[in-house]
Order: sequence, then structure tokens, then C-alpha cells
Amino acid sequence: MKKLKSVKDIVVSPLVNMGAIRLRQPLPTSEIENVDPFLLLHHYGPYMISEFNNPFDLGPHPHRGFEPITLLFKGEQFHRDSLGNEMIVKAGGVQWTTAGNGIIHAESPTKDFVKRTGELEGIQLWLNLPAKDKMMTPNYQHLEADQIPKIFSLDKKVQLNVIAGEQKNEKGLIKTQTIVNVFTAMAEENGKLEIDIPINHKTLIYLLDGEILVNNSNLLNKGEDQMITFNQDGNLISFTAKKASIILILSGEPINEKVTQYGPYVMNTQTEILEAMRDYQQGKMGHLY
Repeated sequence: MKKLKSVKDIVVSPLVNMGAIRLRQPLPTSEIENVDPFLLLHHYGPYMISEFNNPFDLGPHPHRGFEPITLLFKGEQFHRDSLGNEMIVKAGGVQWTTAGNGIIHAESPTKDFVKRTGELEGIQLWLNLPAKDKMMTPNYQHLEADQIPKIFSLDKKVQLNVIAGEQKNEKGLIKTQTIVNVFTAMAEENGKLEIDIPINHKTLIYLLDGEILVNNSNLLNKGEDQMITFNQDGNLISFTAKKASIILILSGEPINEKVTQYGPYVMNTQTEILEAMRDYQQGKMGHLY
């Protein structure tokens, strides 16, 4: 029997400063520490990128113990890492890095994109790894927009992109370490969609742009309440677009383990954090110049 998940929290997406970059951070906030297994959600842009304005040129930096994920909605980014991967991620594409025991990566708008100018917008998502997988071998996965399975609503006004997980017999191509769903949706005005979500999943909807009515009663607006989380008491969520909208839907089985985080490392204990810092300084996470 289908039952809508009840709403747990509705929150704004506050602007925060990350160095030279100003972006929205709905997760974590003072109200919500995480939506286990999702630890962090950054919404950056849209920024107008040019040779005179390029704050998103991020040099080499390490990660350990989780999966940093980029979903790009506008523009182009160049990814390179200590595994030897070099990849251009274009609008609609995804880069999914499993940091495991340690990876160093860098990302920036491509030189061609900077030269011709344009808008850059994306989501940076941190997905936790369980203790048993935190020191696994690092990995990198890349999907272009046309490789991502798509589902359309009955009225054809909503396109759901199945990046990871499963929805209505479509399976995402990303190999995940935990059971998660990562979907994006592009909805025209009045477009409606119901999404099946396992009852035990912790779940959120984040609105990048537009205006949607969630579960027939909760309104999300860009610049106002932009994220909604749900209780583990149903197996369905729904939304109706009040205007053209761009939406992120995340759900996953909670890991239910202690999280100890310091900067780019997400582990279970403070000792493991100190070990990560030492290993990076000793070059055990590889090199990237």
C-alpha cells in the first residue's frame, strides 16, 4: 500500500562564504546536522564565469572516508585526480568520487568555458561511507547527461534523471557503496510526479530553482524554504511544479555510525582524523600538482 512520507523539517538554504565563493548550504545547518548518509549539500552558482571572474578554480586538495559528488547543471568543469583521471564534466553530467583511503583532486571551469564566458551552477554532495569501507581503494565514476536513465511523468512535463539507485524499473549506472537514490528532476509548470522511496530511507528534496508543492501541502520556493526532509513512515513522495523548476531528490539507508569530521576528512574517531592528516602529509594519498 502506498503512503506519503510525512514531513520532518522544512528549511531555508542559507548563503555561506567558502573562501572566495559564496554558495548555499542547506546541509548541515544549526537545525539539521545531516540526513544520514548525506553529510553536506552545497549549491553553488549560478555564477557568471569569465577571465575576469573565476572564483571556482579549486586547486589540489585531499579527501578520505566518504564520497564527494558533483552534479553539474550549468557550465563546464575540469576534474583531475591522483588516480590519473582527467575529465571534463558538462551540464547535466555527474562526477562521483569514492575517496576511500585517500584521493587528491582538483576542479575548475575549463579554460575554453572561461574564455567564452557563461554561467556555472552545480551541487556538491558529500555521501558518507560506513566504517568498513572508509579505507577502501579510491575510485572515480563519470556520467554524461545522455548516459543517465530518464523517466517521464504521465503528462510528460517532468523528466526524472536516475543517477544512482532505482525508480520505476530504471537503474542508475553509478555503482554505490551504500543503498541510496540520487535523482534530479526538471519540471515544467503544472508537472506532477510521484516517486517511490523505501520506508526505511532518510529522504530530502532540495529545490534549485522554481516553485513546487510537495505532498500536496508544503511549498518550496527558491530563495525561501528550499529543502524539505521526511520521516521514515511512508514509501512515497510527490511534487507538483507551480512554475518551471529544477529539483534534487536524495534518499538512503542510514548508516547509523558516529561521524568525526575535520575539513576534507570524514571518519569515525579523532584518531582516524589525525592518521588521515599524517598520511596526506607523508604523500600516502598520492600526488597531484
